[in-house]
Amino acid sequence: MSPLPTSSGGWRRHALPALWAGVRALPWMLALLSFALPTRADQLPEYRLKAAFLYNFALYTEWPSEVGGTLHLCVYGADPFGTELDALQGRAVGERSIAVQRKGADESLGGCDIVFIAASAMDGLSRVLDEMRGSTVLTVADSPNAIRRGVALDMTVTQNKVRFAANLLAAHRAGLNFSSKLLRLATEVIQ
Repeated sequence: MSPLPTSSGGWRRHALPALWAGVRALPWMLALLSFALPTRADQLPEYRLKAAFLYNFALYTEWPSEVGGTLHLCVYGADPFGTELDALQGRAVGERSIAVQRKGADESLGGCDIVFIAASAMDGLSRVLDEMRGSTVLTVADSPNAIRRGVALDMTVTQNKVRFAANLLAAHRAGLNFSSKLLRLATEVIQ
């Protein structure tokens, strides 16, 4: 095996900038692949996958400028994620970072930018949506027909794969838009 050329005219001078550009693009490619590849619920714990989807939902949502530098991701109701969601703490979403909070049924959701409504709290969904009306809040659930009840994004597990549906009306009422990349992967889009 011959050594790499080291002269100033060698190929390394041209290859390093291209290699560095590829390394810088790696996080974005991995984020896209997490949506593009079928995600099997039997390969990883379900809520680890759903936590990754929550991160990508935040990443592919167009946030208005008045949303601050921290996206407060709140879990409302009994937390099904356990420690899986803690991996998102401090994670960058563009120029913002995520702060994870857990909220009980008696706590206000004021200050939350993303609210995951746990299955245990779905009986109070109308009250939750009323509390957030007029606020820039992305609502997410993993309960049957949640998008028809006013939640913006709803995750399901079908044939051992995590999938999601989107409610554009709910997102627009909250002042949010979803990237076309996100919408292309939705199993259903309500407009």
